[in-house]
Parts: sequence; structure tokens; C-alpha cells
Amino acid sequence: MIWPFQPNFRKQIARIEITGAIGSATRKRVLEALKTVEEKKFPALLLRIDSPGGTVGDSQEIYGALKRLREKVKIVASFGNISASGGVYVGMGAQYIMANPGSITGSIGVILRGNNLQRLLQKIGVSFKVIKSGPYKDILAFDRELTEPEQNILQELIDTSYQQFVQTVAEARNLAIETVKSFADGRIFTGQQALELGIVDKLGTEEDARRWAAELVGLDPDKTPVFTLEERKPFWNRLLPGTGEVSSGLAAGIDWLEFEMSTSGLPLWLYRP
Repeated sequence: MIWPFQPNFRKQIARIEITGAIGSATRKRVLEALKTVEEKKFPALLLRIDSPGGTVGDSQEIYGALKRLREKVKIVASFGNISASGGVYVGMGAQYIMANPGSITGSIGVILRGNNLQRLLQKIGVSFKVIKSGPYKDILAFDRELTEPEQNILQELIDTSYQQFVQTVAEARNLAIETVKSFADGRIFTGQQALELGIVDKLGTEEDARRWAAELVGLDPDKTPVFTLEERKPFWNRLLPGTGEVSSGLAAGIDWLEFEMSTSGLPLWLYRP
């Protein structure tokens, strides 16, 4: 990223916002922003999370990048209206976590969902001929029931991902595995309950989290500015006033379509209200 001038980033707090479902587009944007935080030597990062969750791999990559960055930067995560499932996993990459008392969080677990349209297809006279290299190549096919061996394979996959999730929460929050499992059953809870469970450190707003981040690195919370790292807009958006709203709406639609496609048949850390 090219800056028109060179401000003193060491006297500022970086801010990255994660909103909506966590998919490949979110991962790419956040990883680029985290690289900038490291390169510009920001002393602290305010990570605002307002997400119901997302795909396993993308959540893990963001978490891993945060974990590496916190060796050099103080990271405070602020849970917004909702920070559940994959949103929780990402938040575990911060050293400190703050949530609103009424933030919706939790939903720690993994879900894999497939659709069975066999009876509907039979009614309308549609059938498929499948040629496959192995018995499980069409696992989760929507035109038939799962076989028992297939259910066992998928359950093992989900159990392994779940263990990874529980292990990450336990290590990040200094909790026993069994303690985490006692509430990591998919349930959701408020920020107040999360504090009691040890998932978050303090209750407060994003502004409170900003002030906390400043204090952690010895900066004046009343004077320290926040530098929000956003995705760089296309060149024509910066030249033509008024194009931002249209392109942003289009981009949001594309991102959601990408997320829907990328998660088809994949295990999700996703809270569904």
C-alpha cells in the first residue's frame, strides 16, 4: 500500500473490522491488513468483530495470522452485536477481548449440512447417473440418502474440527479442555455470560476497547488517533463521486455469492439464528 505521506504510525492504533460471514474474500482482506499493521509498526490493533462465523479454513488462517502478529503488537478484540462461532475463533487470536454485555457470542462448534431431494426428484421423474472413482466421491449428493459409512466419515471430520476449535479456545483463554467442552455445545450466550465463562476479559463498548488498547501500549487514550485499515477502493471509485454506493452494493452481493459457493459441502463454524 502506497501512502501519500508518512504519518507516525507508532503513535496510532490500527483498526480492522471483520463483519458478516467469514469467507475467502474476508480472509484475503484481513490478512493484507494485518501485514500492513506489522510493516507500519503500529503498536496496537483494535480488532472489531461483528460476524456470525464462517468457513473453517478461512477462520483458522486469520486466527493464525493474529497469533503471529501479537508477538509484536498488542491486540484487543471488540465483540460487536454478534461474534459467534468462527467469529469467536478469530477473536482467540487477540491477547485481550472485550464484549458488550448484550453481545451475542458462543455457538462454539462445527456443522456440516447437506440436502436430500431424493423423494422430490422421484416425484418429478428426475434421476442421475453417476460414474465415480471411489465409493465416497459423491458423498453428500443431494439425490440420495447418506450411507452409514459416509455418516461415520463425516462425523469423524466434524469431531476432528470440533476438537481443534475447543483446543484453540482452551489455549487462548487458559481454560481446561473439559471446561470449554462444558459450554462448547453450540449454545449461544451474551457478553455478560461470556465474561463469567472466561471467554472475554472485560465488558464494554468499542470505544472502551480502543482506550484499553492505547493504555496497554502507553499511549494517551484521549489523544491517540485510530487508523482504520480498509480495502483499497478501485481507482474509478476515487475519481468519480457517487460510484462508491453502487459498487459497494455490487461487491457485497458478489462476496455473499462467493461465500455461498465456497461453503457448499464444507464444514462451517456458523451461527444460524
